[in-house]
Amino acid sequence: MQGLNRYIPPDYDPRKTSTLNKHQGKKHALGVRAKDIDKGILVVRFELPFNIWCGTCNAHIGAGVRYNARKQKVGNYFSTPVYGFRCKCHLCDGWFEIRTDPKNAAYVVHEGARKKDEDWDPEENGGFAVHDTEAPSASEPPADPFAGVEKTIDQQTWAKRGTSRLTELTKSSDRINSDPYRISSALRRKFREEKKVLLERQLKDDGIKEKYGLNEDLIHLQDGNEDGEKDRKIWEIIRENRGASIPSGSSSMSTPRNQRKGRASDTPSLVEVLRKNTGKKYDPFAEVSFSSSSTSGTPVKLSPGGILGSIKGKGKIKGNVLDDLSPKPKVEDGLAETNNGSTGLAGGLLAGYGSD
Repeated sequence: MQGLNRYIPPDYDPRKTSTLNKHQGKKHALGVRAKDIDKGILVVRFELPFNIWCGTCNAHIGAGVRYNARKQKVGNYFSTPVYGFRCKCHLCDGWFEIRTDPKNAAYVVHEGARKKDEDWDPEENGGFAVHDTEAPSASEPPADPFAGVEKTIDQQTWAKRGTSRLTELTKSSDRINSDPYRISSALRRKFREEKKVLLERQLKDDGIKEKYGLNEDLIHLQDGNEDGEKDRKIWEIIRENRGASIPSGSSSMSTPRNQRKGRASDTPSLVEVLRKNTGKKYDPFAEVSFSSSSTSGTPVKLSPGGILGSIKGKGKIKGNVLDDLSPKPKVEDGLAETNNGSTGLAGGLLAGYGSD
């Protein structure tokens, strides 16, 4: 199969030449750059790291000028190879060589040129060397003997701490990997138990959402166990002892039911409400005061000149009675005084209904 971005000449025959490099007369894949590869020389693009003066023409060559240098391994610094870059001056026919310096992590001029020294040395110029006096030196021992002892103690403490931590990790790893089947069974058993609880809780939440028509995206927040137990106990006390004093921090729960305001005993009954509405329908300006029929047996009191006196069977007003109707009010067309002294209108006639 033909490779991508590879040109195959029409006269190429793989039976005669195995590679395209041999077909084109190349000894190496890098071509002319590797013509002396058998000698360990490779042509590379090299850039001057600093300013130099050529040793042949004494011309200044600035840093950054690039050459096709002959790269060759010239030695080793311990296990790090030392390379030499041999370049030809572009201003003359002279050659110069620059080598790497792994010891100082720098470049040095080996021959054929002279480096332009731009580093100012204060000691050579009558000055003083600038260095950090507070920085500790690893080669020099500490001036304070106790400092050396403390350093040794700190190193020993750190070594003990590190050793104990490594021992702890090793024991933990051995404990986990000692019986993988047993540990896996325990993890799966715990997972099944937690999954069962979560599924029951989810079914309960779904039932609440379906019952009250809540959104399915709502999340039911679970209260803490302590708060839930406390609320449940308070709820049971309220349910069992309605109206009793409940030991709680709130003032509303400590008040008995029979002493609270706005309870059912203070609310008017349905009969009283209907009677009051009936009186207002026939005479809106009447000041009628009704008393609860369940608590008191006194008749209804009507203010003088307040209630309409004459009513037909169909509920139409015949005339206004301005007399006091408290003793014996006169009502026509089937409305008579009841035996207990209360009027038929206030006692049983409702708004919109005729009396038999």
